[in-house]
Amino acid sequence: MKIYDMHIHTAEGKPDSDELVRKLSLAGIYGGAVISLEPSQADDENDYEKRIQNVFEWTKGYEGRLFPILWIHPNEKNIEQHIRDAVKRGVAGFKMICNNYFVSDEPSMKVLRLIAELGKPVIFHSGILWDGAVSSKYNKPVNWEALLDIPKLRFSMGHCSWPWYDECIALYGKILNAYLINSDSCEMFFDLTPGTPEIYREDLLFKLFHAGYDVPHNIMFGTDSTSTTYGCEWVQNWLNVDNKLYDKLGVPNTIRRLIFDDNFLRFMGVKEKNFTHRLQSPDSGIAWTLSDGIE
Repeated sequence: MKIYDMHIHTAEGKPDSDELVRKLSLAGIYGGAVISLEPSQADDENDYEKRIQNVFEWTKGYEGRLFPILWIHPNEKNIEQHIRDAVKRGVAGFKMICNNYFVSDEPSMKVLRLIAELGKPVIFHSGILWDGAVSSKYNKPVNWEALLDIPKLRFSMGHCSWPWYDECIALYGKILNAYLINSDSCEMFFDLTPGTPEIYREDLLFKLFHAGYDVPHNIMFGTDSTSTTYGCEWVQNWLNVDNKLYDKLGVPNTIRRLIFDDNFLRFMGVKEKNFTHRLQSPDSGIAWTLSDGIE
Protein backbone atom coordinates (compact mmCIF):
# COMPACT_ATOMS: atom_id res chain seq x y z
CA MET A 1 0.00 0.00 0.00
CA LYS A 2 1.33 3.42 -0.99
CA ILE A 3 0.77 6.38 1.34
CA TYR A 4 0.01 9.81 -0.10
CA ASP A 5 0.18 13.06 1.85
CA MET A 6 -2.54 15.27 0.41
CA HIS A 7 -1.46 18.45 2.21
CA ILE A 8 2.16 19.55 1.62
CA HIS A 9 2.92 23.28 1.49
CA THR A 10 5.83 24.78 -0.40
CA ALA A 11 8.01 27.41 1.24
CA GLU A 12 10.47 30.01 0.09
CA GLY A 13 13.76 28.46 -0.96
CA LYS A 14 15.32 26.68 -3.92
CA PRO A 15 12.98 23.93 -5.16
CA ASP A 16 14.46 20.42 -5.05
CA SER A 17 11.98 17.69 -5.97
CA ASP A 18 14.57 14.93 -5.54
CA GLU A 19 15.25 16.01 -1.96
CA LEU A 20 11.54 16.27 -1.23
CA VAL A 21 10.93 12.71 -2.45
CA ARG A 22 13.91 11.51 -0.41
CA LYS A 23 12.38 13.01 2.75
CA LEU A 24 8.96 11.66 1.90
CA SER A 25 10.42 8.18 1.49
CA LEU A 26 12.19 8.41 4.85
CA ALA A 27 8.82 9.17 6.43
CA GLY A 28 7.15 6.26 4.64
CA ILE A 29 5.27 8.51 2.21
CA TYR A 30 5.18 7.74 -1.52
CA GLY A 31 3.91 11.06 -2.85
CA GLY A 32 1.25 13.70 -2.45
CA ALA A 33 -0.23 17.08 -3.27
CA VAL A 34 2.30 19.93 -3.28
CA ILE A 35 0.66 23.31 -2.75
CA SER A 36 2.14 26.45 -4.30
CA LEU A 37 3.20 29.59 -2.48
CA GLU A 38 0.42 31.86 -1.22
CA PRO A 39 -1.04 34.32 -3.74
CA SER A 40 -0.27 37.98 -3.25
CA GLN A 41 -3.18 40.26 -2.37
CA ALA A 42 -1.68 42.93 -4.65
CA ASP A 43 -2.41 43.24 -8.38
CA ASP A 44 0.93 41.70 -9.30
CA GLU A 45 0.73 39.81 -12.59
CA ASN A 46 4.20 38.36 -11.99
CA ASP A 47 3.00 36.69 -8.78
CA TYR A 48 0.98 34.05 -10.65
CA GLU A 49 3.90 33.11 -12.88
CA LYS A 50 6.26 32.97 -9.92
CA ARG A 51 4.17 30.56 -7.89
CA ILE A 52 3.13 28.27 -10.74
CA GLN A 53 6.72 27.90 -11.92
CA ASN A 54 7.84 27.32 -8.33
CA VAL A 55 5.33 24.52 -7.69
CA PHE A 56 6.21 22.88 -11.01
CA GLU A 57 9.87 22.88 -9.96
CA TRP A 58 8.93 21.19 -6.67
CA THR A 59 7.11 18.38 -8.54
CA LYS A 60 9.40 18.13 -11.59
CA GLY A 61 10.31 14.59 -12.62
CA TYR A 62 7.72 12.93 -10.36
CA GLU A 63 4.54 13.14 -12.41
CA GLY A 64 1.91 10.79 -11.02
CA ARG A 65 3.65 10.88 -7.66
CA LEU A 66 3.84 14.58 -6.79
CA PHE A 67 0.78 16.59 -7.82
CA PRO A 68 1.17 20.39 -8.30
CA ILE A 69 -1.60 22.41 -6.66
CA LEU A 70 -2.02 26.13 -7.34
CA TRP A 71 -3.08 28.28 -4.37
CA ILE A 72 -5.47 30.97 -5.57
CA HIS A 73 -7.56 33.87 -4.26
CA PRO A 74 -10.83 34.75 -6.04
CA ASN A 75 -9.93 38.46 -6.12
CA GLU A 76 -6.66 37.93 -8.00
CA LYS A 77 -6.31 39.97 -11.14
CA ASN A 78 -7.11 37.83 -14.23
CA ILE A 79 -7.98 34.87 -11.99
CA GLU A 80 -10.15 33.04 -14.56
CA GLN A 81 -7.47 33.35 -17.20
CA HIS A 82 -4.92 32.04 -14.71
CA ILE A 83 -7.08 29.03 -13.82
CA ARG A 84 -7.51 28.02 -17.47
CA ASP A 85 -3.82 28.53 -18.15
CA ALA A 86 -2.79 26.54 -15.06
CA VAL A 87 -4.92 23.56 -16.09
CA LYS A 88 -3.49 23.62 -19.62
CA ARG A 89 0.02 23.62 -18.15
CA GLY A 90 -0.64 20.62 -15.92
CA VAL A 91 -1.82 21.84 -12.52
CA ALA A 92 -3.61 18.95 -10.79
CA GLY A 93 -5.89 21.05 -8.60
CA PHE A 94 -6.34 24.23 -6.61
CA LYS A 95 -6.01 25.41 -3.03
CA MET A 96 -8.16 28.10 -1.38
CA ILE A 97 -8.09 29.64 2.10
CA CYS A 98 -11.05 31.88 2.90
CA ASN A 99 -9.04 34.35 4.95
CA ASN A 100 -11.03 37.49 4.10
CA TYR A 101 -14.06 36.21 2.19
CA PHE A 102 -16.85 33.67 2.50
CA VAL A 103 -16.75 30.68 0.18
CA SER A 104 -20.30 31.63 -0.84
CA ASP A 105 -19.29 35.13 -2.03
CA GLU A 106 -19.99 35.50 -5.75
CA PRO A 107 -16.31 35.95 -6.85
CA SER A 108 -15.49 32.70 -5.04
CA MET A 109 -18.48 30.82 -6.45
CA LYS A 110 -17.64 32.01 -9.98
CA VAL A 111 -14.10 30.68 -9.64
CA LEU A 112 -15.34 27.37 -8.24
CA ARG A 113 -17.85 26.90 -11.06
CA LEU A 114 -15.02 27.27 -13.55
CA ILE A 115 -12.80 24.80 -11.68
CA ALA A 116 -15.66 22.28 -11.58
CA GLU A 117 -16.20 22.69 -15.33
CA LEU A 118 -12.51 21.97 -15.87
CA GLY A 119 -12.77 18.80 -13.76
CA LYS A 120 -10.21 19.73 -11.11
CA PRO A 121 -10.48 19.39 -7.31
CA VAL A 122 -10.16 22.12 -4.68
CA ILE A 123 -8.31 21.73 -1.38
CA PHE A 124 -9.87 24.07 1.18
CA HIS A 125 -8.71 25.17 4.57
CA SER A 126 -11.60 24.84 7.00
CA GLY A 127 -11.88 25.39 10.74
CA ILE A 128 -10.09 27.89 12.93
CA LEU A 129 -7.39 29.77 11.05
CA TRP A 130 -4.15 30.62 12.83
CA ASP A 131 -3.24 33.72 10.88
CA GLY A 132 -3.23 36.40 13.57
CA ALA A 133 -6.39 37.97 12.14
CA VAL A 134 -10.14 37.82 12.72
CA SER A 135 -10.79 35.25 10.02
CA SER A 136 -12.20 32.03 11.47
CA LYS A 137 -15.78 33.25 10.87
CA TYR A 138 -15.14 32.59 7.18
CA ASN A 139 -14.18 28.97 7.84
CA LYS A 140 -17.13 27.47 9.68
CA PRO A 141 -17.99 24.28 7.77
CA VAL A 142 -21.69 25.08 7.35
CA ASN A 143 -20.62 27.89 4.96
CA TRP A 144 -19.66 25.18 2.43
CA GLU A 145 -23.30 24.13 2.07
CA ALA A 146 -23.34 26.79 -0.67
CA LEU A 147 -21.30 24.45 -2.88
CA LEU A 148 -24.41 22.34 -3.42
CA ASP A 149 -25.10 24.87 -6.19
CA ILE A 150 -21.96 23.85 -8.10
CA PRO A 151 -22.38 20.59 -10.05
CA LYS A 152 -19.56 18.03 -10.10
CA LEU A 153 -17.16 19.98 -7.86
CA ARG A 154 -14.80 17.76 -5.83
CA PHE A 155 -13.53 19.49 -2.71
CA SER A 156 -11.84 18.61 0.56
CA MET A 157 -12.35 20.13 4.01
CA GLY A 158 -8.94 20.74 5.55
CA HIS A 159 -8.31 19.64 9.14
CA CYS A 160 -11.87 18.24 9.28
CA SER A 161 -12.81 21.81 10.27
CA TRP A 162 -11.18 21.64 13.72
CA PRO A 163 -12.65 22.52 16.23
CA TRP A 164 -16.02 22.21 14.42
CA TYR A 165 -15.63 18.63 13.25
CA ASP A 166 -19.14 17.65 14.40
CA GLU A 167 -20.48 20.30 12.04
CA CYS A 168 -18.11 19.09 9.32
CA ILE A 169 -19.43 15.52 9.62
CA ALA A 170 -23.03 16.79 9.52
CA LEU A 171 -22.19 18.79 6.39
CA TYR A 172 -20.80 15.65 4.76
CA GLY A 173 -24.04 13.81 5.54
CA LYS A 174 -26.11 16.49 3.83
CA ILE A 175 -23.84 16.72 0.79
CA LEU A 176 -23.66 12.92 0.47
CA ASN A 177 -27.46 12.78 0.58
CA ALA A 178 -27.64 15.31 -2.28
CA TYR A 179 -24.97 13.36 -4.19
CA LEU A 180 -26.94 10.14 -3.86
CA ILE A 181 -30.06 11.86 -5.18
CA ASN A 182 -28.17 13.48 -8.06
CA SER A 183 -24.73 12.19 -9.09
CA ASP A 184 -24.03 15.53 -10.78
CA SER A 185 -23.99 17.19 -7.36
CA CYS A 186 -20.73 18.23 -5.66
CA GLU A 187 -18.71 15.69 -3.67
CA MET A 188 -17.01 16.40 -0.33
CA PHE A 189 -13.87 14.74 1.07
CA PHE A 190 -12.44 14.83 4.59
CA ASP A 191 -8.82 15.99 4.92
CA LEU A 192 -7.40 14.41 8.10
CA THR A 193 -4.53 16.90 8.26
CA PRO A 194 -4.05 18.13 11.87
CA GLY A 195 -5.89 20.31 12.97
CA THR A 196 -7.04 18.23 15.74
CA PRO A 197 -4.69 18.07 18.74
CA GLU A 198 -3.87 14.47 19.59
CA ILE A 199 -6.22 14.43 22.59
CA TYR A 200 -9.18 15.01 20.22
CA ARG A 201 -8.05 12.63 17.48
CA GLU A 202 -9.84 9.54 18.79
CA ASP A 203 -13.09 11.48 19.18
CA LEU A 204 -12.85 12.73 15.59
CA LEU A 205 -12.14 9.30 14.11
CA PHE A 206 -14.75 7.57 16.28
CA LYS A 207 -17.41 10.00 15.10
CA LEU A 208 -16.33 9.74 11.46
CA PHE A 209 -16.80 5.98 11.52
CA HIS A 210 -19.87 5.81 13.76
CA ALA A 211 -22.12 8.64 12.55
CA GLY A 212 -23.81 6.27 10.10
CA TYR A 213 -22.61 8.03 6.95
CA ASP A 214 -20.83 6.11 4.20
CA VAL A 215 -17.39 7.68 4.69
CA PRO A 216 -14.62 5.21 3.68
CA HIS A 217 -14.24 6.47 0.10
CA ASN A 218 -14.05 10.14 1.13
CA ILE A 219 -11.29 10.38 3.75
CA MET A 220 -7.66 11.31 2.94
CA PHE A 221 -4.47 11.47 4.98
CA GLY A 222 -2.47 14.70 5.15
CA THR A 223 0.14 16.38 7.34
CA ASP A 224 0.49 20.14 6.61
CA SER A 225 4.27 19.66 6.34
CA THR A 226 6.40 21.83 4.04
CA SER A 227 8.47 20.92 1.03
CA THR A 228 11.66 22.46 2.38
CA THR A 229 11.52 20.98 5.90
CA TYR A 230 9.37 17.89 5.50
CA GLY A 231 9.16 16.59 9.07
CA CYS A 232 9.72 12.84 9.07
CA GLU A 233 9.26 12.55 12.84
CA TRP A 234 6.05 14.62 12.75
CA VAL A 235 4.63 12.56 9.89
CA GLN A 236 5.54 9.21 11.41
CA ASN A 237 3.99 10.29 14.71
CA TRP A 238 0.64 10.98 13.05
CA LEU A 239 0.80 7.76 11.07
CA ASN A 240 1.39 5.88 14.32
CA VAL A 241 -1.36 7.77 16.16
CA ASP A 242 -3.89 7.13 13.41
CA ASN A 243 -3.00 3.48 12.87
CA LYS A 244 -3.22 2.75 16.61
CA LEU A 245 -6.64 4.38 16.67
CA TYR A 246 -7.70 2.44 13.57
CA ASP A 247 -6.63 -0.74 15.41
CA LYS A 248 -8.66 0.30 18.45
CA LEU A 249 -11.72 1.24 16.39
CA GLY A 250 -11.51 -1.88 14.22
CA VAL A 251 -10.90 -0.07 10.93
CA PRO A 252 -9.87 -2.82 8.44
CA ASN A 253 -6.93 -2.62 6.06
CA THR A 254 -9.31 -2.31 3.11
CA ILE A 255 -10.50 1.04 4.45
CA ARG A 256 -6.99 2.15 5.48
CA ARG A 257 -5.85 1.55 1.91
CA LEU A 258 -8.58 3.91 0.73
CA ILE A 259 -7.58 6.59 3.25
CA PHE A 260 -3.86 6.45 2.49
CA ASP A 261 -3.95 5.71 -1.24
CA ASP A 262 -7.02 5.21 -3.43
CA ASN A 263 -9.14 8.13 -2.22
CA PHE A 264 -6.35 10.59 -2.92
CA LEU A 265 -5.94 9.32 -6.47
CA ARG A 266 -9.68 9.49 -7.09
CA PHE A 267 -9.80 13.01 -5.64
CA MET A 268 -7.02 14.02 -8.03
CA GLY A 269 -8.91 12.53 -10.95
CA VAL A 270 -6.39 9.76 -11.59
CA LYS A 271 -8.71 6.89 -10.61
CA GLU A 272 -12.29 6.47 -11.75
CA LYS A 273 -15.09 5.89 -9.27
CA ASN A 274 -15.80 2.14 -9.21
CA PHE A 275 -18.21 1.83 -6.28
CA THR A 276 -21.64 3.02 -5.15
CA HIS A 277 -22.12 4.99 -1.93
CA ARG A 278 -24.64 3.45 0.42
CA LEU A 279 -27.94 5.28 0.83
CA GLN A 280 -28.41 6.82 4.26
CA SER A 281 -31.49 7.53 6.35
CA PRO A 282 -31.15 11.06 7.75
CA ASP A 283 -31.84 11.28 11.49
CA SER A 284 -33.83 8.06 11.59
CA GLY A 285 -31.40 5.22 11.17
CA ILE A 286 -27.87 4.01 10.55
CA ALA A 287 -27.06 3.36 6.90
CA TRP A 288 -23.41 2.35 7.20
CA THR A 289 -21.30 0.88 9.99
CA LEU A 290 -17.69 -0.29 10.24
CA SER A 291 -18.90 -3.89 10.25
CA ASP A 292 -20.23 -3.32 6.73
CA GLY A 293 -16.73 -2.53 5.45
CA ILE A 294 -16.71 -1.36 1.83
CA GLU A 295 -18.48 -2.49 -1.30
